[in-house]
Amino acid sequence: MPQDMHCIIGAAGQLGTELAVALHHAGERVLLLDIQAPTYPALLELPFETVDVRDQAALSAVFGAYNVTHVYHLAAALSARGEQDPQWAWDLNMKGLLHVLDLAAGMDGIAQVFWPSSIAVFGPGSGVVAAQSAYRLPSTVYGISKNVGEQWCSWYHQHRGVDVRSVRYPGLIGTLAPPGGGTTDYAVEVFDHLHGPDPYTCFLKAEERLPMMHMDDAVGAALQILSAPRASLRCTEAYNINAMSFNPQELFAEIRRHVPGFKVEYAPDFRQNIASSWPDALHDDMAREDWGWAPKIGLPALVSSMMEARKVQTPSSPH
Repeated sequence: MPQDMHCIIGAAGQLGTELAVALHHAGERVLLLDIQAPTYPALLELPFETVDVRDQAALSAVFGAYNVTHVYHLAAALSARGEQDPQWAWDLNMKGLLHVLDLAAGMDGIAQVFWPSSIAVFGPGSGVVAAQSAYRLPSTVYGISKNVGEQWCSWYHQHRGVDVRSVRYPGLIGTLAPPGGGTTDYAVEVFDHLHGPDPYTCFLKAEERLPMMHMDDAVGAALQILSAPRASLRCTEAYNINAMSFNPQELFAEIRRHVPGFKVEYAPDFRQNIASSWPDALHDDMAREDWGWAPKIGLPALVSSMMEARKVQTPSSPH
C-alpha cells in the first residue's frame, strides 16, 4: 500500500516550517507548497512546489501529481498584516480555504484536511475566558475569515463528507521561522532584542494578557487531533485549545531571570486594539475530553527553550 503524502500549504511560514520538520523527522513523506521556498536547512531536501493557493487549477494539478492524502492548509494573512490590506487578506484566506475544501471533496485520495482557526474568532462579549461556544464577534478581517472558515469546514464535513479538523490556536511562539504579521508576534521578536543597546519596544501594553502556546504544543495538537477517531470528535468547527496566558511584563520578567540587564519600553500601536478584543484564555474542556488534548510547556520552559534555540549569550560573551 502506498505511503501517505502529507502536503503543507504555507510551508515557509512559522507553523508550516515546524510542522514539516516534525512530520519529516517522524518518517512521513512531506510535500511543501508556498509562494516562496522554505529556507530552513532541514527542509531543503524535501519536494517543493511554488503554488498560490488562490489558483485552484494549479493546486489540483499538484495534489494529483503527488497523490496527496493529507492536506495542512496553513497559508493565511494574519491579524495585524490583514488589517493593512483587508481585501487581499479576505481573498487569500477565504478563496484558499474554499479551494482546498472543494478539492478534498472531489478527489478520492485526500483523506484528511487540517486547517487552523484562531483566538481571533472571538471579540468583545466572548468573556475573559472564552468557552467553546462563546459569542463570536471578531474585530479583524483575519478573525472574520477564520470565523466564516470554521462554518465552511463544518458545512463541507456535513454535506460533502470532508474529514476536516481544526483547532483555535492562541499566539504561537517558535524558533524555526520568523512570525508572519500577527498581534502576538512581540513574544517571538523580543528574543532577538535582548542585549540592546536600545531597549526592546513592545507594541502592546505591559498588562495585556493573551493566550499563548509553544510551537511544540501547537504541532502536537495538529497531529493529535488528526489521529483521533472521527467518531470521537463532537465539534465540526474548531476546538478551543489552551496552554498558558501571560502579559508582556510577565514574559519580560521571566526573560530577566536569564538576562538581568534586559530593557524594554512600551509604545502600543494599532495592534493593542486588536489584542484588547481577545479573551485572556480559552476553556478547552471539549478538546481534552474528545481527543485527549493536554499542553506540555509553560512559561518558564518556553523562555528557556527560546533562549537555547536562539543561543542567547550574556553581554560579556563573544557574538
